Amino acid sequence: MGVSERTIFRDLDTLREAGVPLVYDEEEQRHRIPINYYLPPTNFTPEEALALLVLCYELGDRSGLPFQSSARQAALKLESNLPTRLRSYVREVADAVQIRLASASRAEGHEAVYLQLLEAVRSRRAARITYRSLSEQQGFQTKLHPYQLLFSRRSWYVAGRSSLHREVRLFNLLRIEKLEPLGDPFRVPERFTMERFLRNAWHLIPEPGPDREIVIRFEALVAGNVAEVLWHKTQRLIWLDDGRLEFRATVSGIREISWWILGYGDQAEVVEPADLRELIAQRARGILKRYEV
Repeated sequence: MGVSERTIFRDLDTLREAGVPLVYDEEEQRHRIPINYYLPPTNFTPEEALALLVLCYELGDRSGLPFQSSARQAALKLESNLPTRLRSYVREVADAVQIRLASASRAEGHEAVYLQLLEAVRSRRAARITYRSLSEQQGFQTKLHPYQLLFSRRSWYVAGRSSLHREVRLFNLLRIEKLEPLGDPFRVPERFTMERFLRNAWHLIPEPGPDREIVIRFEALVAGNVAEVLWHKTQRLIWLDDGRLEFRATVSGIREISWWILGYGDQAEVVEPADLRELIAQRARGILKRYEV
């Protein structure tokens, strides 16, 4: 190898520290990595190989999405091991497919926070975070028991009990300015699940109090577009005789859904509840005032 024996042993130690298993063969007097350390070859059909490669290439190349670099490296390895005919087929079809998602938050520089939190969640060890809160308009420190990581729409979040707030909170990883692993063990409550924590929130912010039944009527111009999408797990759709759509759902709070409704402008009307109707009217008046000369 053109290096000293000491360098070779130092390299072997580096491999062991990285978690790579090494076996010494007495007969051949050489170190080797066991064959079962690598995944065995898999017989992919063209459709299976295409699905994996397109997803890894398309989604793995978008900043902010989870495991992006690992997914892209996996796709390169998979493609290089495909038979020539299958590789050509996959490349031809992949060029004809493109996936576009909503823009994700830029996560550059936060990989270390993600990895530290992932380890804290796995090992059930506490961490101290310095957080920049947008809702509270200030930064704060809190001891966090991280229960679970969540990637939703555009960003990574961590759900866990905050010692400062004395309750389970959801924190955006991009707003964690500093993280210090503490090593203190904790237990996740048996009843905790992400679904129970979020309840019927429109997205990620459940509000105190009982769930609310909301009714929105969409004009015929946008009714078809609204009906094509599953916006919420509780939604019910009722088509009216004049082509309008009545959208019903049960949500844990009205503030989040208000911004969605405003996006449809005068093509949406809140029927119930009254306080959501007034909230939309209040914000519409604010918009009008902003554009008055």
